[in-house]
Amino acid sequence: MYVNKSELIDAIAKSADISKAAAGRALDGAMDAIGAALKKGDMVTLVGFGTFYVGTRAARSGRNPRTGATIKIAAAKVPKFRAGKTLKDGVN
Repeated sequence: MYVNKSELIDAIAKSADISKAAAGRALDGAMDAIGAALKKGDMVTLVGFGTFYVGTRAARSGRNPRTGATIKIAAAKVPKFRAGKTLKDGVN
């Protein structure tokens, strides 16, 4: 199972006793703030939940599955998430 954005908004609205529209704006605002911080290269830490950060992926060679030809894959910055202790304990 998975939770999509509208189900998450419903859960936030119910938990915080606010309208779904307000919960949607709050979720969008939080996601925008996290994205902006990562774009600047900052880390975002939510104590007990986890840390969002930017990692780097080294350049490497790969293989085109259709032709079998070797291709070069450029280095890239990628968003990453490290779960906090409370989240890890809650899952187990």
